[in-house]
Amino acid sequence: MAVRVLGIDPGLTRCGVGVVDVEPNRTARLVDVTVIRSSPDEPIEKRLLTVATGLIELLDRHQPHAVAIERVFAQHNVSTVMGVAQISGVALFLSAQRGLAVGMHTPSEVKASITGYGSADKAQVGAMVTRILKLSELPKPADAADALAIAICHAWRTGVSGGTLPSAAGARASGLTPAQKAWRAAEAGTRMSAAPRGLKAP
Repeated sequence: MAVRVLGIDPGLTRCGVGVVDVEPNRTARLVDVTVIRSSPDEPIEKRLLTVATGLIELLDRHQPHAVAIERVFAQHNVSTVMGVAQISGVALFLSAQRGLAVGMHTPSEVKASITGYGSADKAQVGAMVTRILKLSELPKPADAADALAIAICHAWRTGVSGGTLPSAAGARASGLTPAQKAWRAAEAGTRMSAAPRGLKAP
């Protein structure tokens, strides 16, 4: 039986939301993806209401089994971190109202789960999300793609999909999905072809 996870990339101006169904064999299917926006010109209480209303509609429409939210430890921009914290609080409250389990995952955890590398960049994560979900192109803006990555990460890391879990710091090849194995093989091939003659690629 597939598990449905609603992933949230929290933000006050742009809040990414992605919904995926994940099978016991860890294959994933896109259900919905969107970005809830609020205007910086509005009072904070109205902005929070705008995002909350959008989240309520999505939670009630898709009826997820679990919710996953990106956990951000620090930001140089204080106003940004406040917005992330406020939206995370709204999401946690709405999830608790519905009795939904919530997972908080750091960016490095999401990167490691999706690509096998905790230091992967956004382009690499986006490419893997596109491949895992068998999409013709990556959802935009980046907040939308990040929300999908968070949802997939939660299903894989917590085992709610019933599949084998990858390690947090960088899964071994045997613990990766076919898409992850293909990506890592392609990366290794690129490094090998770029290595100077007579030297081995790392």
